[in-house]
Amino acid sequence: MDTTRIARMFADEMVEHRNRLAGKAEDAQRAHDALTATQKVLAERRDRHRTGAAAATGRWTGRTADGFDKRAQRVTRIMGITGTAAADGAKIVAGTAATLDGGHKAVVRLLDEYTAKAARTLDVGLAVTGAGQRAAVLKAVGEVADMVRAYTAESAKQFRSVRGEMTEAAKRLKALERRVEHDGVTDPGQRRKPLGAAKNKPAKDPRPAGGGSTKASGKADSKAREITRLARTQLGYREGAGNANKYGPSAAWCSSFATWVWRRSGVEIPLLPFTGDVYKWGQANGNSYGRGELKQARPGDVLLFGSGPRSTATSTHIGIVEKVDGDRVTLIEGNSGDQVARRMHTLSSATFYGGVHPR
Repeated sequence: MDTTRIARMFADEMVEHRNRLAGKAEDAQRAHDALTATQKVLAERRDRHRTGAAAATGRWTGRTADGFDKRAQRVTRIMGITGTAAADGAKIVAGTAATLDGGHKAVVRLLDEYTAKAARTLDVGLAVTGAGQRAAVLKAVGEVADMVRAYTAESAKQFRSVRGEMTEAAKRLKALERRVEHDGVTDPGQRRKPLGAAKNKPAKDPRPAGGGSTKASGKADSKAREITRLARTQLGYREGAGNANKYGPSAAWCSSFATWVWRRSGVEIPLLPFTGDVYKWGQANGNSYGRGELKQARPGDVLLFGSGPRSTATSTHIGIVEKVDGDRVTLIEGNSGDQVARRMHTLSSATFYGGVHPR
């Protein structure tokens, strides 16, 4: 009997904490690098603009020259403000990345420590033979239940701490955004709508009615082809010891695989080790569809196994759609038999609770 696997079954909430934190540090580091690069570019442009403006007005006199000089100075000042804001933003994000990484590592340590202790406790109970075995096993299970409550409470504390840090960082970044004026380089007022703005909107199929051709549909089809092409290149990949894999944390990695493929195919999605988070990401972007809309499934999508996105017990697996043929769907799935494999399923609400289009 695999007591380690049994011990992990009790730790569903801890596993979810670990999965939610995994990958977000990577995203924060990418944001930090982007902000640092932006600050460098703005500093170079500001210096070139200041030098060029000074050269232009050096031999230019009169009212128009004064007006030009004032406008040039204003642009130089605004670019300086924007560059400083980018540098400050990079510092904020760097701190958040460190907090995320530390929180994830702390939860991993807690989960590993709990699992080792719980497995030993179960082993002791199972080692008893004879008439006292049942009582010994029940006692061991009770001890493990108490143990997982204590460890989960500590894991939740780590998770809340990281979430609080992220909320505070978001406020500080928002304050920086308000400091930045429109300078022709960075204009926060022209950014796309926040992810939450599309929440609860039904998924939209970018393909035109009647099978016509549009620029949007061509782009979506191109992305779908890249997703399925990249997913096929991974067929046969096998995990290492302890669920070690190249797509994400050493844990159940079907969702890490799916989001890894999407990210490298141009989809702006975080690395999400929990399948339910992929569906929720789709809901926030208006890209998810439910069990009653499975006919929307097409190549490049992901389909979610289970009954809903609430937890790892209800959202159990995920696969990338390679082909749809009537009520049969072919998926490329990570962590299917400990490898990336092609599987066929009936496109049924008894199997899938929904799907998500890439964007």
